[in-house]
Amino acid sequence: MPGVSAPVIKLVRRTTEPVGAQTLRSTAAAVIAYVVAVWTLPHPAPLTAPLTALLVVQVTLYATLTTGIRRVNSVVVGVLIATAFSSLVGLSWWSLGLTIFASLIIGRLVRVDEFVPEVAISAMLVLGVSQVASTAWDRVLETLIGAGVGLLFNLLFAPPVWVQSAGASIDSLARAMGRMLRAMGEDVDGHISVRRATDRLHEARRLDHDIVEVDASLRQAEEGLTLNPRVRQGLLYRVVLRTGLDTLEICAVVLRVLSRTLTDLAKARTDEALFPADVAESLRQLFGQMADAVESFSELITTPVAENAEEAEDRLARALAVSRATRDRVADLLLEDVSEHPGQWQLHGALLAEVDRILDELDIDKRTERLGKELDRRSAQVHDRHPWLHAVSRRLGGTRN
Repeated sequence: MPGVSAPVIKLVRRTTEPVGAQTLRSTAAAVIAYVVAVWTLPHPAPLTAPLTALLVVQVTLYATLTTGIRRVNSVVVGVLIATAFSSLVGLSWWSLGLTIFASLIIGRLVRVDEFVPEVAISAMLVLGVSQVASTAWDRVLETLIGAGVGLLFNLLFAPPVWVQSAGASIDSLARAMGRMLRAMGEDVDGHISVRRATDRLHEARRLDHDIVEVDASLRQAEEGLTLNPRVRQGLLYRVVLRTGLDTLEICAVVLRVLSRTLTDLAKARTDEALFPADVAESLRQLFGQMADAVESFSELITTPVAENAEEAEDRLARALAVSRATRDRVADLLLEDVSEHPGQWQLHGALLAEVDRILDELDIDKRTERLGKELDRRSAQVHDRHPWLHAVSRRLGGTRN
């Protein structure tokens, strides 16, 4: 982007992230709720309205609709508790403690679940400004105004969809796996020390941390797609990304086991090359082709445009076909090598089995079958457990059910 400074670009990127979007949306909703309350109510500074809007507005429409009622209940209960205590005893250290204690107890009784602390928070805030509103009704009305603004804000200004960031996270994970496979291909060419093989194993184990981060990003995207009126076929997108990440997670596990097999081979062959030259060359090609397959699979599940998705599927099909052919050649060469290393034939078999598992997980037909089953299961699950969500989503046109 010529003519634009790096700090500006960085700021723009940050505002597109969930945290930046949530900050901007919460601020706007709180200000709007305050303005509406000032216009509607006779008393000045109706702070309970922006407080409620701030609590109700979420990053996604789904979170707003599913948690908004409990949040409103928690605020209303806190307001009523604070009203009762302010009219009876006023504000002091002991009345504040009693208010908090009562709020936490009553919050559990009214089943606001994870928003129990917000009952006490609302009570404290209202107790501190008890002179602003003289009646409980005024405060309850402020709460309803704030809740209404928060809900309408997400309905009228639909939250962004985090598919792009989730797709980037998945693609980053796939490329990390691809780099590891290519590095393993370089390792098998010649002698490899046990320490180097062990380092590669630790690197494979660290993929677990990457998967956790990708999973968090994907959960954000899944929630953003649910009931979002800006999205069509939201269920399809969610299932494609989720099943795709599940496949990559299995491949990461197998990749770790494959690293362990190569480490065991390195321990058994400390004074010689890991494989004969012809086997090593074929394995190097195989690992490179598998890396291409993993990256092509990532492109396939993260590409929203059908035309580009077809190209990604073609690339994946070619990568899998070449990988399988090379795998068969490696198997023949390893079979010839059995007489030279009869004690490690199990490790050769394990290596081939792990390669087969990765290629099988990336198989296009298997992915299509899994995708269809998961779509049917998710659709039936949403319809049976949450019929009201099913009805809302049909009206909004936001999900495929």
